[in-house]
Amino acid sequence: MKRAISMLVIALLILPFAGFAAAQCPGEGHTVVLKAPAVSKTSNGELIGVATDFVITVAPGTGHVYVETWPLAEVDMQASARLAAQIAGKVLGVDMNKYDVFIQIKADSPIIGGPSAGGTMTVGIIAALEGWKVNPKVMMTGMINPDGTIGPVGGILEKASAAHDVGATVFLIPEGQRVQYVQETQKKEIGGIVEINTQTKKVDVVDYAKERWGLTVVEIKDVYDAVYYFTGHRIPRPEAPSYVSVDTSFLRDDALSDYDNTTAYYRETLRKLKDSNVGYATYTTLMEALNQASAVLNQSKEAIDDGMYYTALSKDFQARIMIRHVDWYLDVKSQDDVQRLLKTTGNQINASESIVSGITIKGITMLQAVAAAEERVEEAKGLLDEAWKYYYSGDYWDAVGDAAYAYERARTAELWAHLGERFAGRDEISREVVKATARDYIDESNLIVTYIESMYGTVGGDLSQSIQQAEQYYEDGKYSAALFTAMEARVRAQVFLDTLGIDNQSVLMDKMKAMKTDAKTAIGVAQSQGVTPILAMAYYEFAESYEKSAEENGSIDDMQTAMIFYQYARETAGLFLSAPSQQTPLPQDNSTGVPQIIIPTDTSTPAEGSSSAQSGGTSEGLPTAALAVAALGAFMVGALVGRKL
Repeated sequence: MKRAISMLVIALLILPFAGFAAAQCPGEGHTVVLKAPAVSKTSNGELIGVATDFVITVAPGTGHVYVETWPLAEVDMQASARLAAQIAGKVLGVDMNKYDVFIQIKADSPIIGGPSAGGTMTVGIIAALEGWKVNPKVMMTGMINPDGTIGPVGGILEKASAAHDVGATVFLIPEGQRVQYVQETQKKEIGGIVEINTQTKKVDVVDYAKERWGLTVVEIKDVYDAVYYFTGHRIPRPEAPSYVSVDTSFLRDDALSDYDNTTAYYRETLRKLKDSNVGYATYTTLMEALNQASAVLNQSKEAIDDGMYYTALSKDFQARIMIRHVDWYLDVKSQDDVQRLLKTTGNQINASESIVSGITIKGITMLQAVAAAEERVEEAKGLLDEAWKYYYSGDYWDAVGDAAYAYERARTAELWAHLGERFAGRDEISREVVKATARDYIDESNLIVTYIESMYGTVGGDLSQSIQQAEQYYEDGKYSAALFTAMEARVRAQVFLDTLGIDNQSVLMDKMKAMKTDAKTAIGVAQSQGVTPILAMAYYEFAESYEKSAEENGSIDDMQTAMIFYQYARETAGLFLSAPSQQTPLPQDNSTGVPQIIIPTDTSTPAEGSSSAQSGGTSEGLPTAALAVAALGAFMVGALVGRKL
């Protein structure tokens, strides 16, 4: 926030106070003016759609992004504006360190919409760089993701209304959000008694907007689609290889060895329990834990037989936590024994951290693996801190449990570090790269979480805690841990938005399949740049295991867990990838006038069998806080199911 305020002050000093629409940055440059819809909250808490004006100027400079808002937005837009500039440069192959971006945003009331304007800002920056005209009849809503895809947002119906009110004829929304779920409340008075019924209904935004306002609503996948609708220009989209290999056979030997070792540890601990003199209640509890570990080990064996080696390792990891919990608890005769176990865990964490921190990073693949290792070391430290808290409160069972988890988590850090060494490249990479990436992810993730809380209340409480943890890691210089913690919060927030109010399994399945396709494409793009995204491939396979489970048992929890890990795979595949090497010169302003867009019918009509085709009755409004809370409750269960290696 301090950074945003300082940048705002600079912007106010630099930008002249002439008429808003005519504002220009100093020197050469191109300016475009766009309108974007947002939402504002009334005094009684109702969300309404409002239109905002964006004046975007790009001029030669030194890589700064200046933002001025009036009135001040409820959600800070600085992070979203900075990401928009980065993505614009990446799409065009332009070095944005050679340009300054000036963005002025004006609305009639305080707005909630920092991240939801990310796509619009990206389009505006691209148009200004290229000197292209934009069609004033086109508006859009949607976040901009690091890979250029358009992310989900809330308040679609309110924003469609705002677009119509200011004369838009085409309204672009994120792919997969054609069907919105809203609550409709009806009151009936019977014999002096008022009966209130609330039902959740789904609304096909495309049909509703066309029937009510004559507004054409189009789902778009990424910024490449958005640029076309606004400018009429087609920017070539990076294509993934026709064949994408998502193969975790590089983990085969590790998985086989780990399964054998974990199975042997299980048998040893089982014998130890049977030979112990613990009482009936303790014996029963510990035996139940070992039975659960045995069931998980069976899942690991099945994963190995199916060639899903990362999944097998993750299952071994889950089983080993339970086995070690039992093993160590059998050694506890006094509080001194608990203290000894916690110190043993601390020694293991220190040893793992020494191994990870001593690695010289060479190549993007190694950087991704080592970043994952560093994040796991910090997670282990946090678990050990919790274990000590339980110890001092006299809760030795949970103290030993968290210590066992921390011990095993630290050991997985060593596995990732050694994997990174196997994939070492030639060129050494500075950890400053991780620092810069972490800062961007924290800012953008915080923006999305704040956006959700602004619209739906404090339903994302644990997401806020994740952002706070990421900030703490960053302040402590633990940039990899900060990066992954923020990235995971961002992914869970986006999955929450994308599944808000949906309990229809076929709709969720369609969304999951789309996320799977995006993840595979991201992996393919990384591979085409000579990177082996081992972390992304591992997460992709782990998601597949939950997808398979969801198909077998119809579990929404498994479906949502699969979504989260597919999104992890998509995000991690693009981590640290450089922008395209080609350079696009800044052209002179063209004089072709405003582009006329012909709406392709196949773009706005969903494929047969897609979630978008399942339209229902129409209704007005947005999911209430109560609906959001219920949706998040189900969502968070899914988020906690998958415990990854």
